[in-house]
Amino acid sequence: MRKDEISVGDYAHIYNRGNRKMVIFNGNEDYWRLMNILRYFNNQKSTEKVFQELFFLKKSGRCNDFEWPPSWSERKPLVEVKTFCLMPNHFHLLLREIIAGGIAMLMQKLGIGFTNYTNAKYGESGRIFQGSYKARVISSEEYLQYVDAYIQVLNPFELFEGGIAGAVKNFDKAFQFALDYPFCSLGESFGIRNFSILDREDLNQKFPNIKAYKEFAQDALFCRRQNEDFSLGLIDNDL
Repeated sequence: MRKDEISVGDYAHIYNRGNRKMVIFNGNEDYWRLMNILRYFNNQKSTEKVFQELFFLKKSGRCNDFEWPPSWSERKPLVEVKTFCLMPNHFHLLLREIIAGGIAMLMQKLGIGFTNYTNAKYGESGRIFQGSYKARVISSEEYLQYVDAYIQVLNPFELFEGGIAGAVKNFDKAFQFALDYPFCSLGESFGIRNFSILDREDLNQKFPNIKAYKEFAQDALFCRRQNEDFSLGLIDNDL
């Protein structure tokens, strides 16, 4: 396991996978649950009864999906969520620490919350994830942009027909596939969807439109294929 020390202001690449590399998302409802956790658990308020409260508020029509309930106190986020991608047996997040220990607090809430949800839903017990999450602090502006593209573009390419190799041959179609993939932040990053999960003001200043980002992502994909050191720097070999 590798976990870098994180300070306020740091950007960090966070990732984890299912125990024994097993699938952690068994259906769309599971993906949506983790996305709801990213939305509602990213708050300094206790999460003990969050989903019970949300269930009744939504059932009564007083709250819509991903809306912050008007009856709740003002949201005080633990981190800024920049990018995410949920894959069948693992997930990737790009987070920025905004209060001391914020990332650790959010990840503890995520781990406990999703494990309790999964075990209750499927009648299981024990851990869902393979140990604690991994964290790597982003060391430069250039690396931040590459990690961002890796998470929300190159990761979904693994699900594209033919995988990464297929995406290289048909990049336009593959990029649209990533844009349409609902369990990845790319569509929200450029206003196609809005789940109120992301805070991308700083990153989007680097790419004024989706065309510029797409061109960068294509370069990043070729860089990943041609530069082994770059790809190994993004994730651990055993993820």
